[in-house]
Amino acid sequence: MSLDMLKIVCAAEEESRLAVMLVGQRAQDMVAQSHKDGEDSIASTISRADQEVEHLMRISDQKATADAKELASSIANKIATQRARAERRLDEAVDYIVERIVNS
Repeated sequence: MSLDMLKIVCAAEEESRLAVMLVGQRAQDMVAQSHKDGEDSIASTISRADQEVEHLMRISDQKATADAKELASSIANKIATQRARAERRLDEAVDYIVERIVNS
């Protein structure tokens, strides 16, 4: 084998070794970027989920407040009805007692 051929083979081997190194480095870079992209995606998904939870909590709180006001109004109406009924019955009881005392 001539010296020129040996140099060509050595150069080709070196070029091949460099290409393998570059491909390996590129693969490592791609894996690292994939990990970063995955972590970014997870962080983004968690952020959106947190925002959705906050939104649903606000809606839930608003509904609970509205339901509590409606319930309080309903209870107030029932109390007023019961109070009116009790006052009417109290008047009837007073009339009955007075009648019993007068008729005795």
